[in-house]
Amino acid sequence: MINLTIDNKKIEAEAGQTILEVAGENGIVIPTLCSHESLEPSGACRLCVVEIKHGKRTRVVTSCLYTVTEGLTVDTRSERVMAVRRLVLQLLLARCPESAQLRELAAEMGIAPEQRFTQDADNVKCILCRMCVRTCEKVVGVSAIGFSYRGTEKTVCTPFKEDSATCIGCGACAYICPTGHIEMETTATGDSRTIWGRTFRMQACKVCGRYFAPEDQLTYISAKTGVPAEDLAVCVSCR
Repeated sequence: MINLTIDNKKIEAEAGQTILEVAGENGIVIPTLCSHESLEPSGACRLCVVEIKHGKRTRVVTSCLYTVTEGLTVDTRSERVMAVRRLVLQLLLARCPESAQLRELAAEMGIAPEQRFTQDADNVKCILCRMCVRTCEKVVGVSAIGFSYRGTEKTVCTPFKEDSATCIGCGACAYICPTGHIEMETTATGDSRTIWGRTFRMQACKVCGRYFAPEDQLTYISAKTGVPAEDLAVCVSCR
């Protein structure tokens, strides 16, 4: 076990754990927009910065990437840390002024509603955290979306911004998006959903009749696992 201190609290942790993991296990909240237990950390949003001290040296690091070491001292809310977080959040707000999640974080950090930086005219909600892209690639295994263009024009989309024949309509990207940028619409009857410019037919459970998953998704799972599609046509509640 490794002994360290976070916000003046003596803590034991396992080797290889990150500061963010250890803090969460001990009830210490560190804000983050690009971290999820199903994905490897990427440090993209930079909101999870903390100040560490090891020996005489202090520095600011991203807690989702920095692994704990013996004798480490961590301050999650020092003046230096909060200054970095406020700057990062102000930049994100300038890019995504319509994001409710970012506005809530800003209010929690005491950031004034007046924008410090010029707002993006496109009013997008994407912070380029890449969580949707990594989820589609690493968790779902489809790679239907990715980054296109460069610089200020960089965006997440399907190849050439056209309807993606690879997308299976699972909605994992919309679920994982921290700012609500990816929109998925389902009809009132639940028989179809639209995402990334495509409309997918939903499968009705052969037991209860409830629509529960896109037919394309079940076909993909059947092909990957070898389980007959007929066996997959039952919702979780009825299995």
